[in-house]
Amino acid sequence: MLYLRKSEERGYAEFGGWLKSHHSFSFSDYYDPKFMGFRDLRVINQDWIAKASGFPMHPHRDMEIITYVLQGRVEHKDSLGNVGQITAGEIQTMHAGTGIRHGEYNPSPDEDLRLFQIWIQPDTVGVQPGYTQQSFTKEQKLNQLKLLVSKDGRDGSQKIHQDADMYASVLEPGKTLEFKMRPGRGAWVQLAEGELDVNGKTLQSGDGLAVQEEDLLKIRANKETEFLLFDLK
Repeated sequence: MLYLRKSEERGYAEFGGWLKSHHSFSFSDYYDPKFMGFRDLRVINQDWIAKASGFPMHPHRDMEIITYVLQGRVEHKDSLGNVGQITAGEIQTMHAGTGIRHGEYNPSPDEDLRLFQIWIQPDTVGVQPGYTQQSFTKEQKLNQLKLLVSKDGRDGSQKIHQDADMYASVLEPGKTLEFKMRPGRGAWVQLAEGELDVNGKTLQSGDGLAVQEEDLLKIRANKETEFLLFDLK
């Protein structure tokens, strides 16, 4: 079963000219009971943040939060004392656990920031809060699926408190990939930019694809495409 979630069907919010955000699933003031998440994937927000703007310090609890930077850099500060900048190609993973406060800011005076913010529901609540960041080059993702996040941290990926794998790829025009689905699991494919064919469905920039009861994903790029793939129990 394949369900195509078109980019223009997503929720949308704009705040004060500094933030534009597309919501694949219900979030904040956007509510759609048909799109409350997919398996343990609760939030995929595709955000545009203007120069010298960002989110002030705010709290989270019992959620695995992943930021994947597409363009620019984000400055992170949290209540654990972590301070740093994450640039395009890097990800940050935050275990909200018993509670954490953080702020995210675009420190650049001349470049906009584009990113995915992803929330995954943890399999254990009340864990100790934590934060990590890691760089993945375009070469590591080029024409292959690079594992960025997993429960066991295999292949150099970042650990999270859930049996969920997150891959990233930059696929050149005409290149193909195959992804074998494990029995009983689902997948979500999220495009950043480009155009893909996945098992006969065509996805364009911002589109998402929910996958269930499929044995194999056959993925082909019609133009250079950056995308994420989530393998979910």
